[in-house]
Amino acid sequence: MGFPKDNTTRMKLNFALFNYFPFGGLQRDFLKTAIECHKQGYSITVYTTQWKGLRPTEFDIHIIPMRGSANHQRMDNFQAEIARIKKVTPDIAMVGFNKMAGLDVYFASDTCFMEKAHSERSILYRLMPRYKIYQRMEHAVFKKDAKTMILTLTEKQQQNFQSYYQTQKERFKLLPPGINRNTFIADSDFIRSQYRKTFNIPKHNMVLLFIGSSFSTKGLNRCILALGSLPEEKKQKTTLLVVGGDKSTQFKRQAKRLNIDNRIIFVGAREDIAKIMICADLLIHPAYTESAGMVLVEALAAGLPVLVTENCGYAFHIKKAEAGVVIPVPFEQKQLNQILSEMLDSPKKNQWREKAIQYADKTDLYSLHKHAAQLIIDQAKKLKA
Repeated sequence: MGFPKDNTTRMKLNFALFNYFPFGGLQRDFLKTAIECHKQGYSITVYTTQWKGLRPTEFDIHIIPMRGSANHQRMDNFQAEIARIKKVTPDIAMVGFNKMAGLDVYFASDTCFMEKAHSERSILYRLMPRYKIYQRMEHAVFKKDAKTMILTLTEKQQQNFQSYYQTQKERFKLLPPGINRNTFIADSDFIRSQYRKTFNIPKHNMVLLFIGSSFSTKGLNRCILALGSLPEEKKQKTTLLVVGGDKSTQFKRQAKRLNIDNRIIFVGAREDIAKIMICADLLIHPAYTESAGMVLVEALAAGLPVLVTENCGYAFHIKKAEAGVVIPVPFEQKQLNQILSEMLDSPKKNQWREKAIQYADKTDLYSLHKHAAQLIIDQAKKLKA
């Protein structure tokens, strides 16, 4: 991976994220935003504990050794090092993709930790060191006397953070989504046929698509239960295609217990998501928590109907587009089971597809990273003033 070199003197930007791997949503947002900043004349230094995948040759990547036996301890030590770096380079903007002290800009790829800890966890959890460390790191970004600019993906994110920290409204900057346009729609019949042959899926079978780098968080267990609940005849004509690089052992065991392991195909992490979406009939995304869910708007651009829980940040796009069904929370498995069964043979399938494509054509789902880069650059200039 590389960018055109030039001989001009570049101003500097520092980026911090706990770890980098190619298929995480946070990681993709970081990389695309950093590339946009580099295109606009900035030198990029990255601080992280590990980097998997190709390294941009024009980035100066610093690997900070991980210290600590538990993840929260390693995160705490990482943020301490970032805060130290910020102190010795105060005039260089520090852009973080994880919550931590020492940031000039925070890109909010994640949900509000306090909201999740209080709505989904026990009082006992809130007495543990893990809670205290993550709460302190979040507080460092959102407390009222901090000056960190906060880039958010949805209004719901902002509301959750403000409800716990009373963060000033003017510190938040709302970004549009940032997907690539799906350029394969015109060739959809050919792509659909070829990919079904690749995955050995019969031509007339229904294909459910699940995509996620964290199977547990994105609700794969819920998808498997819903598939297992289908009437037998419908079940035998339905395939669940699982895309993502997470560990699959427990989910394969779950499928085997339900006697549907022959209905599920795990294909690992993939680069060809846009084409796989054209191969499918329905994206299913019943996540436990999801700050945005870029995969939802990618489905709109591919003309793929969506079944999603409303706690996902970008679920409102599905509702506005009328391109599928949004399941209310609190979540009920029986409701997911019933709606999935109804959607598979619904007469609205073509209507959902057409409305998805229309919505993607008229709505800005594409400029997130350019917007983010410009806001970061503006903030960096203020530090130099």
